[in-house]
Amino acid sequence: MTVVAVTTPDAVTPVVSTTPLVEAPRLLDLLPAAGALSWVRRGEGLVGWGEAARLEVTGPHALAEAAAWWDAYSADLDVDDRAGVPGSGPVVFASVAFDPAAGTSVFVVPEVVVGLRDGAGWVTTTGDADPTGVLSAAAPAAAPSPLGRLRYADGALDPASWCATVATAVERIDAGELAKVVLARDLLVTADAPLDARALLARLATRFPDCWTFAVDGLLGATPELLLRRTGRQLSSRVLAGTAPRGAGADDERLAAGLLSSAKDRAEHALAVDSLVRALEPYCATLTAPEEPELLTLANVRHLATDVTGVQRRSGARGSAGLLELVGAVHPTAAVCGTPTDAAAALITELEGMDRGRYAGPVGWVDARGDGEFGLALRCAELCDRDPASARLFAGCGIVAGSDPAAELAETQAKFAAFQAALES
Repeated sequence: MTVVAVTTPDAVTPVVSTTPLVEAPRLLDLLPAAGALSWVRRGEGLVGWGEAARLEVTGPHALAEAAAWWDAYSADLDVDDRAGVPGSGPVVFASVAFDPAAGTSVFVVPEVVVGLRDGAGWVTTTGDADPTGVLSAAAPAAAPSPLGRLRYADGALDPASWCATVATAVERIDAGELAKVVLARDLLVTADAPLDARALLARLATRFPDCWTFAVDGLLGATPELLLRRTGRQLSSRVLAGTAPRGAGADDERLAAGLLSSAKDRAEHALAVDSLVRALEPYCATLTAPEEPELLTLANVRHLATDVTGVQRRSGARGSAGLLELVGAVHPTAAVCGTPTDAAAALITELEGMDRGRYAGPVGWVDARGDGEFGLALRCAELCDRDPASARLFAGCGIVAGSDPAAELAETQAKFAAFQAALES
């Protein structure tokens, strides 16, 4: 089933204007109180607001339908792009369901997009707005109201039940049913005052500058994992799997060395890299994945990380694949689902006890040229439509042979802490 809402009247050809900016903007400072759209890392990226068009899509061909919709919509625009860089001109922000066949994926074309790349900024408007006037008209963000007391409640499973679920998953892995499954849990939070998306995004960006701070349709977070970037025919991805907590002083170095030498974590990481490479290989003329992972150090945890790069083919059906088709081909990777994919997905449905929605699904943007970036919606929360003071937080772990339920529970708590720190600042 597909639901499409386009706010521009059918009889009018929308005008899209992109104007370079003289001064580099502070992107997150521009966001409005509601409807924030964000994809920002180290101060650069894209932010947007307003809705020129919107697509919500569910079903087995959701990403193909979304790609066709975006191609048709963007082809019918009257475009004046004086920046000519990835992310300028028409752009759609996307948040894809973990299971696109069952969940609802959301695509939003903003009325205003402001971008910054390599120190050069631009503003894009869709409709009648003056590109040079929208920034001066943007209201400065008021100081966020204190949230007061934060009350947390278990989501689908309490910690003891979730540990029992992990133990069951390990038994199924030991029985040979699969090699890895990623199990997640949710945590509910309610504050005394409405949650301010702008303040949360700013705190996440400050604490996790090497992550992509994202927001699409009420789902926001700071993801360390780049699912796929496409610039022309150049493709790249950052695969993460294998996690260790941070420590103090010498203990921090001990934990880092332990992660690099951990047979369990390295095996989990290899499964994630292999699943991405296998899915992407048919589309690529060249594809490179280093044999040895590196350490990615964040404020709260460390991960094993591998940067995969490739060049898309120039001929054949797979050579003409757009970014959304490529995203559909690689998702879900073993990093968020497990391996084999079908067995892991079935076990998640059987054991996890919750609807992931758009958690762990692709999130990012694509422009009319086909350039774009998608991460995985991790270290995130979904703001509640019915109660602006409430949100649902998510965290997950890769379960393999030898996984210890108590250690996996502690890992989810460390991952929850990424968003909790933004709430409690």
